[in-house]
Amino acid sequence: MIGLSEWSPMATEIERKFLVSPGAWQPHPGAGTLHRQGYLSGDPERIVRIRIAGDEAFVTVKGRTHGISRLEFEYPIPVSDAATMLDQLCPGPLVEKRRYEQPYAGLLWEIDVFEGDNAGLVLAEVELPTPTTPIVLPPWVGREVSNDPRYFNSNLVAQPFGRWGRSPAPPQDRAKTDR
Repeated sequence: MIGLSEWSPMATEIERKFLVSPGAWQPHPGAGTLHRQGYLSGDPERIVRIRIAGDEAFVTVKGRTHGISRLEFEYPIPVSDAATMLDQLCPGPLVEKRRYEQPYAGLLWEIDVFEGDNAGLVLAEVELPTPTTPIVLPPWVGREVSNDPRYFNSNLVAQPFGRWGRSPAPPQDRAKTDR
C-alpha cells in the first residue's frame, strides 16, 4: 500500500525503511499478516521474489535501486504454485515475518516483525509517490536504513539478522546495492 490517498506508481516503487525503536511500538494482537517469501533471483539487476501473504501469493520482479526508487512489477499467482516454488526452488532460509499496517500523518506504514532466522528485527517502511515527498516520522521510528543493503529482504536470506552477531548499526562506508 502506498498511503491513505489514491496513487498509482506505474511500476515504480519509492520506499523508505527505518528500524523500529525497541519497546516504542507494539503490534495489535491478531492484526498482522504472515508473509513467507523467497527469491528465485538475487541478481541486483533483477530480483525475483515469491511471496505468500496470508491467503494470497505473488511473484514480484524488481530492478536495481536508484536512491530510494526502483522498477517493480507484481502479479498474483496461485498459492499452491507459490508454496511449491518457496519449498523447492528458493534457496533458504526463507524470509518469514508478520506485517502490520499503521496509518500515520496521511501515509500507510508497514511494520514487519521478522521471525525465524531474522527474529529480533523489526522494520517500518513507507511507500511514497515521489522521492522528495516529505514525511512526518512516527514516534516509534528509529534510524533510517533505506540505503543499508543488510536490511534488504533479499539480503536477509544470505545474511540473516540472527547471524549478524553484532548490533544492527550500519557501517559508515557501506557500499550501496540493490534491496
